Amino acid sequence: MHEPRGARIALRIATIAVLVFIYAPLAVIAIYAFNSGTNQAWPLAGLSFQWFERAFEQSGVRDALWASIRAGLGATAVALFLGSLVAFAVQRFRFFGRETVGFLVLLPIALPGIVTGIALNSAFRTAGLELGMTTIVIGHATFCVVLVYNNVIARLRRVSRHLEEASMDLGATQWQTFRYVTFPAIRTALLAGGLLAFALSFDEVIVTTFTTGGGEKTIPIWILQNYTRTSGLPIVNVVALLLILLSVIPVWIAQRLAGAGTGSPSGR
Repeated sequence: MHEPRGARIALRIATIAVLVFIYAPLAVIAIYAFNSGTNQAWPLAGLSFQWFERAFEQSGVRDALWASIRAGLGATAVALFLGSLVAFAVQRFRFFGRETVGFLVLLPIALPGIVTGIALNSAFRTAGLELGMTTIVIGHATFCVVLVYNNVIARLRRVSRHLEEASMDLGATQWQTFRYVTFPAIRTALLAGGLLAFALSFDEVIVTTFTTGGGEKTIPIWILQNYTRTSGLPIVNVVALLLILLSVIPVWIAQRLAGAGTGSPSGR
């Protein structure tokens, strides 16, 4: 059906308006990161890379970045393991409460972050766990599991069980079947889910606030604590720009992998 020319133009304008609405604030942050002055005012005082140099010179920024990377990698590893197991259990087996299990796995990402943070903080203190990197990883993993679970279970629903049955009929063991048939079919889903989980963990603030100890400070927490300091605002803009780039890259790769996985069951 041929779309009227007026409708096409209206849709294009609406699309551009939505993109501007979403990305204009990010563009402002990117521009101010190159501002030579300390005040966020327009027009800019000038263009400079001095704040990038000062940001990389600050040990607080480097330590916070390393803490975010460690937390993201740890939470992603836990999420890949637990999310995959639950996805296989829900998709491959029939048992009482199966739908409830699927709902409960998805629930943490729908709950307000402050509720999750308070609950985790109370649980850790009750268990006698000292707040630190371990509790941050556990806290982030509670909602990162959802991303891995969604990706893996969606892929499993598109993978025919006949391939696995044929493999075992030909004499392959369960491990061989998983290694040569099942895993190649879900590997891009695992990678996509892992990248999304890392990106979500990398910029988490609320849950981190309730699960971090005094010695650990992630990049989002560092930004939150330094944003109100006028003298440090240009460096905050630089760190925020780098955070945007580090968040966009894994999401873009995950989107490409998810699209690549819509082909044959083998994932090729």
